[in-house]
Amino acid sequence: MQRQMLGAVAIALMLGAAVATSAQDAARGGGAPGGGGGQGRGAGRGPAAPPLVMTTTSFEDGGIIPAKFAGQMGVSPELKWTQVPMGTQSFVLLMHDPDVALQRSTLDVTHWLVWNIPGTSTGLPEGVMPVAELPDGTRQVSLRAAGYMGPGAPATGPYHHYTFELYALDTKIDVPPGTPQEAANTRAAVMKAVDGHALGKAVIVGRFHQ
Repeated sequence: MQRQMLGAVAIALMLGAAVATSAQDAARGGGAPGGGGGQGRGAGRGPAAPPLVMTTTSFEDGGIIPAKFAGQMGVSPELKWTQVPMGTQSFVLLMHDPDVALQRSTLDVTHWLVWNIPGTSTGLPEGVMPVAELPDGTRQVSLRAAGYMGPGAPATGPYHHYTFELYALDTKIDVPPGTPQEAANTRAAVMKAVDGHALGKAVIVGRFHQ
């Protein structure tokens, strides 16, 4: 009887070892027919898509924004982007000043909101015309104009961090340009439309005070 019990224990141990080895092989992608050993690891996923990248020659990311691009008379900086996600139909660009609590709320200043930039675009040139809608269908607005509004943080305070956010979308946005007085509502409508359609995002920050 004791010999039979020992034999049963030995068989159980052998079966447990075989199951553990099989689980390890499966986790490594090996051991399965046609698995090709270690080559099965991550099969079917393919390489990860590179992130959307935005650059500018107007200032260094995190650096000081030159006076040329500041104030109501300032021109918009040149922006370029690369590594655009597959399926991009349009872009949205938001420039805002998060260092301001507008009207004692969580709302900050909309310095430039640009949407329906064509998906084939690789950037925006310096000095975009301040009109509500460009010939290619691009729409824009800010708190003070139908276009770019430059930084204007006072000299008496710290540097403000003017944040440029670029979104690549799988759709176009059906939001009218609106007026500068409606900039906050327009921004809310555009960003709500972005939700669920963003394929990629890139950010650049420039600092400024007078």
